[in-house]
Amino acid sequence: MTISASQFAQAYLSKGQLPDLSKLPTGHWINGAFCHSAGSAMESFDPGLGRAFASFSAGTAQDVARAVEAANTALKDWRHSTPEQRSHLLNRMAALLLEDLETLAFFESLDSGKTLTEARGDLRSAANFFAYYASVARTLEGRALPTDAQHMSWTLREPVGVTAHIIPWNYPTSTFARSVAPALAAGCTVVAKPAETTPFTALLMGQLLAKAGLPAGVVNVVTGLGPVVGAALAQHPKVRHITFTGSVQSGVTVAQSAAPHVASLTLELGGKSPLIALSDCNIDTTADAALWAIYSNAGQICSAGSRLVVQRSIHSALLEALVRKTSLLRVGHGLRDLDVGAINSGQQLAKIAGHVDAARARGAAIPVGGHSGADNPLDTGWFYRPTILDDLPHNDPCVQEEIFGPVLAVQVVDDDEEALAAANGTAFGLYAGIFTQDISRALRLARDLDAGQVTINDYWAGGVSVPFGGNKQSGYGREKGQEGLAAYLSTKSISVKV
Repeated sequence: MTISASQFAQAYLSKGQLPDLSKLPTGHWINGAFCHSAGSAMESFDPGLGRAFASFSAGTAQDVARAVEAANTALKDWRHSTPEQRSHLLNRMAALLLEDLETLAFFESLDSGKTLTEARGDLRSAANFFAYYASVARTLEGRALPTDAQHMSWTLREPVGVTAHIIPWNYPTSTFARSVAPALAAGCTVVAKPAETTPFTALLMGQLLAKAGLPAGVVNVVTGLGPVVGAALAQHPKVRHITFTGSVQSGVTVAQSAAPHVASLTLELGGKSPLIALSDCNIDTTADAALWAIYSNAGQICSAGSRLVVQRSIHSALLEALVRKTSLLRVGHGLRDLDVGAINSGQQLAKIAGHVDAARARGAAIPVGGHSGADNPLDTGWFYRPTILDDLPHNDPCVQEEIFGPVLAVQVVDDDEEALAAANGTAFGLYAGIFTQDISRALRLARDLDAGQVTINDYWAGGVSVPFGGNKQSGYGREKGQEGLAAYLSTKSISVKV
């Protein structure tokens, strides 16, 4: 009988310990097996209770070298696997993720702090990535090139080689799948490094890929600290492409480390994304979208709609609706599956609180939230109440800097031109949402917004086939869709005299 994530959660919350049936790996996944680390152990914390629940390996440069060598050895055969073979394996992985969804969702919620509902959604998203790229793997083609009568020329699309995947803590399963699936579809081999605060699902997914039939060494997972494991990966000369999701500062460090061996990069470095509410928008629909955009995953999303750029004529009505809806949100341990889960770490909670406290000291109006805490006194971990900072000036730090928490910064503007200037007025350019009943008005704004993705009258619209990535300090390169596959392919041209 399959045990549901809710049953796991009930057992854990009542006993304070992991259920007997749940086993977590403690070593790295290298060359098709779990293995001991050259380093020491680290604790992994339950954000909802603020205490350690398991340990994992703190990897070293030696562990990274072993993993990269395993990937490089496996590349010799994997790069020549057929599209049909890769497609079958990726489809099998998608099916296994759905079969193990409840167990993986439990660990995802426990390790990250997000709600069970959100964790289940992440697992379904991960399965969708593997299924999508299973189909795309069968479409890889070169093309014939026009030359002169004495020559024939064509192109081949080949895997770039060993790829490194540095995974963030806010979406451990879906971001693992988002980059690993296209890498495998292209014929690349993989070394993945999950964040040190969410190490387990990447290890379990490595094991699932082996169950799906992936040859040993094609996917490897090394856990540990970013400045050690991440740095060793970025600096390794046999790594030919690096996909990194994280902060701007860390992304710059990764790029600098990769430069000496000229590895290619996909960088997704966060954002300060605007939700633009124009004067003719539907107030209730826009308020619901704003809640979804900023409070999902406790606001710990690179593309979160963390700024509300609202026209003055509807500011009061929209703010009233937002405050009313926000005040009803329930906050608690992710395994209780309420509306808003925990902040991933005490360090991140302190950062969020520091931003809001500084805004309060500057005189910002805070009509709802503005403090830490959960609804249930038994939830003693890291929580922050959904918060709105109203009518901030455009140069306020809470407008310009990524808070990465459940904090919505409201900017009031007078017309469309000022709305566009405010929306584009940060160093980031990842995402933007527009709300209006005038499609021409929306399309004019969408054309001029400096963002990698724009949605109209919805937020986070689009699935696995829609390219995702940022402009300016939000990074470069694209994930998802056909563009997401391109990063893992190189083009070779061949010409012959006939």
